[in-house]
Amino acid sequence: MLASNLKSIVSDNVLHAKWLNTLSYMENAGAKKISASEHKENVNLIILKHAAEEHRHAYYLKKQISKIDAALCKTYTNAELLSPNHTKYYLHALDIAVCRYLKAVFNLSGYDLKFAAYLFVTYAIEVRADELYPIYQTVLDEAKSKVNVKSIILEEEGHLEEMMNQLISFSDDWENHAAEVIKIEKALFEDWVTALAAELPVSAYKQL
Repeated sequence: MLASNLKSIVSDNVLHAKWLNTLSYMENAGAKKISASEHKENVNLIILKHAAEEHRHAYYLKKQISKIDAALCKTYTNAELLSPNHTKYYLHALDIAVCRYLKAVFNLSGYDLKFAAYLFVTYAIEVRADELYPIYQTVLDEAKSKVNVKSIILEEEGHLEEMMNQLISFSDDWENHAAEVIKIEKALFEDWVTALAAELPVSAYKQL
C-alpha cells in the first residue's frame, strides 16, 4: 500500500512537495524530541549526533522541494503537509504510549524515563525509516525524479545500529521490549498511511 501511495504522490508535483515537507516536519519533530530528552549536564556524543543529523535530514528534505518547485511548501502549516493531524499526532502519540509502557515495566520516572523513551522510540523510528526511505527511493528511481534520499538511507542505517548498541546496555531483555514498542509504532503508522491514502486523487485511491 505504501509503495502505491508513493507512486501516486511522486507523479503529482504538489503532492510530492507536500510529501517531502511532511517528511521534513517529522524529522524536525524527531530532532526536537531527542533534544528534549537530554539531561541538563550528562549529554553524550551519540545524542548530540542524532539530534544534529535529524535536523540536517529535515533541512535536506525541505531543500529537495526546490527540485520540484521552489515556490511550494515554505512552512510547516497544515495546508503544506499531507495528513497534518495524523502527521503531528504520530510521534507525540508514540512517545506517550512508550513512556507509559516503560513506566509500567521498569518503574522509571524523570530523566531516566525520558532517556529510556528516547532509546526505544528512536529505535522504532529507525526501523521504520529503514523500510520507508528505500521504498521511496525505488519509486523516485522508477519515476526518474531529480529528488533522492540516498544519503538519508545510509545515515539511518547507522542510527539503527547505534540505537541497538545502546539498548543492549540498557537491558538484557531489550529485544522483547523493543518488539512491544514496534507493535505500538506499527498501529500508529498504519493509521497515518490510511489517512495519507485518503488525501490522494480518487482514481489513485481506488487502485490501492
